[in-house]
Amino acid sequence: MPTYEQPFPEIRGVEATFWAEAARGRLVVQRCRVCRAWVHYPRISCPQCAAADPEWVAMSGRGTVYSFTVVHRAGTSAFRGEEPYTVAIVALAEGPRLMTNVVECPPEAVAVGMPVRVAFRPVSDEIAVPVFRPA
Repeated sequence: MPTYEQPFPEIRGVEATFWAEAARGRLVVQRCRVCRAWVHYPRISCPQCAAADPEWVAMSGRGTVYSFTVVHRAGTSAFRGEEPYTVAIVALAEGPRLMTNVVECPPEAVAVGMPVRVAFRPVSDEIAVPVFRPA
């Protein structure tokens, strides 16, 4: 496994399910059992209606680029040498949106509306980060 120099996600509390599923190659997002709103980032209650314990729902992994930016100058030393890289908001086919990276695609080829599919970048034996590549 290549050395991973970027900050590791903090895995504590409710987000442990998200990261455990990502390590298995599955993308999951919470959904409120009461009002059916999508809940992402993971939380213990729905931000729309305050109902407790949203359920975890498996996503198809398909989506489209909703918005993006290309980073030409890393904000921290952890990302130096990766530039240019694309940070995007991806609208999943099921509805929720995630902030992520678009990979395996030159930044100049990324476009709003571009179809993408989830991939998982392993960063340790326990952690895989969901990223998206062109579909």
